Amino acid sequence: MVEEILVLLRDPNAWAALAMLIVMEVVLGVDNLIFITILASKLPEHQRAKARRLGIGLAVVMRLILLSGVAYIVQLTAPLFSFLGISFSWRDLILIVGGLFLIYKATSEIHDQVTPDDDPEGGTGVTQVTMVGVVGQILILDLVFSLDSIITAVGMTDDIPVMVVAVLVAVALMLAAADPLARFVAQNPTVVMLALAFLLMIGMALIADGFEVKIPKGYIYAAMAFSVAVEALNMLARRARHKRPLRKRPR
Repeated sequence: MVEEILVLLRDPNAWAALAMLIVMEVVLGVDNLIFITILASKLPEHQRAKARRLGIGLAVVMRLILLSGVAYIVQLTAPLFSFLGISFSWRDLILIVGGLFLIYKATSEIHDQVTPDDDPEGGTGVTQVTMVGVVGQILILDLVFSLDSIITAVGMTDDIPVMVVAVLVAVALMLAAADPLARFVAQNPTVVMLALAFLLMIGMALIADGFEVKIPKGYIYAAMAFSVAVEALNMLARRARHKRPLRKRPR
């Protein structure tokens, strides 16, 4: 095992594969982190950081477990049955179910955001959630994102140590970004709606992938990057309006 690692350290192709895998894991981790942040925000404030760390911890455990059974994971892409001329595998079914769940959660969160609080009892109008419920939902999406991540990684390299290092580096970056991202979302409520829209788009992409309709990930992330740039300009414009002194109208 040690000799294999030493060989990999001297192999430039292994370093190139590691760099690509880290980028891929970070990109997929952003999707997961946005979902974890939004779900954790429904909890009482003193539980949010714990839920975020627990969700990220579950993500790395899930990925490492899947890596340990990578030979079996690859078999999940084998056709299971056909319907209307489309072959479905276990991977396809998991992606479809995960995409439907993601669309459901994003839609319900958007509904909570746009529905006015009209509780006659004077309550918050927000459904109470528990730590167990939040962690359970995070676990479902961790499974979907982890499966997609590992299958994609297998197509890029056959070296398990390289995959493990890429996962650990990406998770370390997610842990470092979790609290700053949560603070940013709390300070900029409009970003929440943008993030929920991203989750809807990712859910649709997962379902399309499950039905063998391949949407290039570059298109998806280019659209997300463009939307983030537009929202950043909107935020700068709002801050400029707040700082701009009021002009007196001429009489």
